[in-house]
Amino acid sequence: MSNLDREPVPALCGGRGFVVAEPVRELLSPRRVKLGEAGEVRRLLPNLGRRMVGAWCFVDHYGPDDIADEPGMQVPPHPHMGLQTVSWLHQGEVLHRDSTGSLQTIRPRELGLMTSGRAISHSEESPKSHARFLHGAQLWVALPDGHRHTDPRFEHHAELPQITAPGLTATLILGDLDGARSPGTAYTPIVGADLTLARGAEVRLPLVPDFEYAVLSMSGEAHVDGVPLLPGSMLYLGCGRTELPLRAESDAGLMLLGGEPFEEELVMFWNWIGRSQEEIEQAREDWMTGSRFGEVKGYDGAPLPAPELPPLPLKPRGRVR
Repeated sequence: MSNLDREPVPALCGGRGFVVAEPVRELLSPRRVKLGEAGEVRRLLPNLGRRMVGAWCFVDHYGPDDIADEPGMQVPPHPHMGLQTVSWLHQGEVLHRDSTGSLQTIRPRELGLMTSGRAISHSEESPKSHARFLHGAQLWVALPDGHRHTDPRFEHHAELPQITAPGLTATLILGDLDGARSPGTAYTPIVGADLTLARGAEVRLPLVPDFEYAVLSMSGEAHVDGVPLLPGSMLYLGCGRTELPLRAESDAGLMLLGGEPFEEELVMFWNWIGRSQEEIEQAREDWMTGSRFGEVKGYDGAPLPAPELPPLPLKPRGRVR
């Protein structure tokens, strides 16, 4: 999914200067962002108080939206570089097209993983015949320097590993958790998991002390390490944890995000992640002149134009609060 904000603020991310090296409970409130003409998303990362969680650098939560009489998601072709996109649905379907020729319908709890590498473009739309409700999350993973110029590719994994405990089903989206491994390609030590909790469930999820973690609430009400978490909010948990207590007040859906703190310093502007002002300027020129990012075929509409760059120079920095 694109960042459709026409006046995006550069996000200066990465570095370990503001990693919390011990368990914390830092509640992050979303920023509401318009998605096209009719939609709206709740943006949790980058956040005024927290820019990254491991290599996770962008998190949007949307829905549930009643789109029975609406076109639903309509995101025209747009570019990406230096990152992976993770499309994750609880309800509805999204049709993905990209400049490598991929055409795939993504359904609930199927992994749509796009590695932009040096350059890719894609579109996302609700199929013409679609379910009534659309509910999901769109997430980005920053690529480390050694892999950010890799060839672009798209993966679709309909079957993913599951970890079960009384009252809990955890679907592993990316990385490793409790001995299971996702088939999705990862370039840093990372974890992403979808947690389904039954009302009244009390469980402890095993964690890696060297990872930093956050939990996004998708639906219902659950207590995460004793903190009540409502849909559309996210709790940053820091590092140093070996387990995470979870308790469901109702049937609830959560997403666990984590990974080794991302050491490199980044510049993120619009839909690009680079390391310098010059890289972002070149990406913008290449997109606007129709080079490098390829063509998305089959989408009924024009590509998105890139927003203007801000007047102040973009400089990579560490994690800022």
